[in-house]
Amino acid sequence: MSGEVEVRMLGAEEAAVLERVAEDVFDEDVQPDLAREFLADPRHHIAVALEGGEVVGMASALSYVHPDKRAEYFVNEVGVAPTHQRRGIGRRLMQVLLAHGRSLGCKSAWVGTEDDNEAARGLYADAKGKAESFVMYTFDLSAAPSGARSDAPSDPPSDAPSDEPGS
Repeated sequence: MSGEVEVRMLGAEEAAVLERVAEDVFDEDVQPDLAREFLADPRHHIAVALEGGEVVGMASALSYVHPDKRAEYFVNEVGVAPTHQRRGIGRRLMQVLLAHGRSLGCKSAWVGTEDDNEAARGLYADAKGKAESFVMYTFDLSAAPSGARSDAPSDPPSDAPSDEPGS
């Protein structure tokens, strides 16, 4: 595993590249249909590190706009196979990914990580990122909502007057 590592962005038609991935680069196994969907979306971006045709690292991002802000770049995830860590691959992935965001006209990029993730914090600091404090909340959207507020609007009873014409 001492071959040359190429780091580059993947294009929309390159989902097949993600069929051969080293262990622990992604959190889960890559699903071909999701890889195609991800790459087909022009706001989704992924840089890969390739060694002998195998993906040994990746960094993904999402570019987005808001009605009151210029384009920004959310770095979603960076992963490098344990066999390839501490070789500068994460740094190279970030360089390529951030350069791509810059080429899209994004004014800033951001990424979050856990307080105790020393490797990630070192990587992002090395990439000239500025640490900021924030609190993240997550929401499980796969489950039905629980604990709905009692003052939340509900469907009107079936015998309630309708706002539709002719009722």
